[in-house]
Amino acid sequence: MPEFTDPTEQSRWRPLRLLQNAMDDDIGRLYTERGIEGLKPTFVMELLRLHARGPMTITELAQSVERTHSALSQKVAAMRKAGLVTTTTGDDARSKKVVLTPKAEEIVEQLAAEWRATEAALADLEAEIPYALSQAVVDIEEALARKSFHDRIAEKLADDPSWR
Repeated sequence: MPEFTDPTEQSRWRPLRLLQNAMDDDIGRLYTERGIEGLKPTFVMELLRLHARGPMTITELAQSVERTHSALSQKVAAMRKAGLVTTTTGDDARSKKVVLTPKAEEIVEQLAAEWRATEAALADLEAEIPYALSQAVVDIEEALARKSFHDRIAEKLADDPSWR
């Protein structure tokens, strides 16, 4: 039996995920230094969106931040546990409206300031490097419009005897 080589030992994009996690940790450190407890950086977009647009159903919030209903439902549960949102019955008994709590309303201006500062810091960072990540994303999206990621992977799998 041939020796199995763990393919997860190689990953082109794992460094990007690790970088994003480290940057989120730095943002989280800013919240802790400011005395904001229970807030994860991954909650901020939804909290700001709810502040700007008012209460929304989970479906509406998910669509507004381009996430799945399932992912947003889990995130809303975590934000509710942290005391940042509550849910109330929506227009029909099957839907729930997500509402900011007073705790969230107290910090929303600080979150908006952090968002603006983060975007400015990212712009500075991109100016220091030869090829901006935001441009790389646009370029990758354009390449995927020409041929989907699915089709690219399927082509590679067609040549792999382990896939057959």
